Amino acid sequence: MNLKHAINQLDENEPRWFALYTRYKQEKVVLKRLKDKGIESYVPLTRRVRKYDKRLRHFDIPLISCYVFTKITRKEYVSVLETEGVVKFIKFSENLISIPEEEILWLQKLLLEDLSLELDQGGLIAGQRVEVVRGNLIGLKGTLMNTANKKNFLVEFSGIGQSFRMYVDPACLKLSASRVSAL
Repeated sequence: MNLKHAINQLDENEPRWFALYTRYKQEKVVLKRLKDKGIESYVPLTRRVRKYDKRLRHFDIPLISCYVFTKITRKEYVSVLETEGVVKFIKFSENLISIPEEEILWLQKLLLEDLSLELDQGGLIAGQRVEVVRGNLIGLKGTLMNTANKKNFLVEFSGIGQSFRMYVDPACLKLSASRVSAL
């Protein structure tokens, strides 16, 4: 009988990043509740502007709907799950896999850039491999989308199972022979 054991990357001493799935539109509330418990957490927010009558209103909305990232050790696992609004930890094939610190840092850098950023629910689309050669994202590698204006730069964050589409000036890109970075 072949029994497969699920991987669990929670560590006793070293805090690691994990993705949580929350109730709909509860990301900011869950973030506050986790921080109130002293648990390091992060919700990537993007600014949107809406026009109401003659006024513009700015909103900070989660970039990834129903996701909160939390940096925990094994002893904080149950406390996180017991937090109101948390549905579950995101697992990959029943494995609780931590997200590398550098992926969270890249996500934070992405949101600091003055770029149009949107979540792409699809998979990685084939195209030319490129590398950012200017700006805060220098060194970031990804795939250039096959569009008419050649300004779409798709970066896959494999640790969270999502892709982001950014609009980048082609002058900031160069072709890269290496494989797409998993950040």
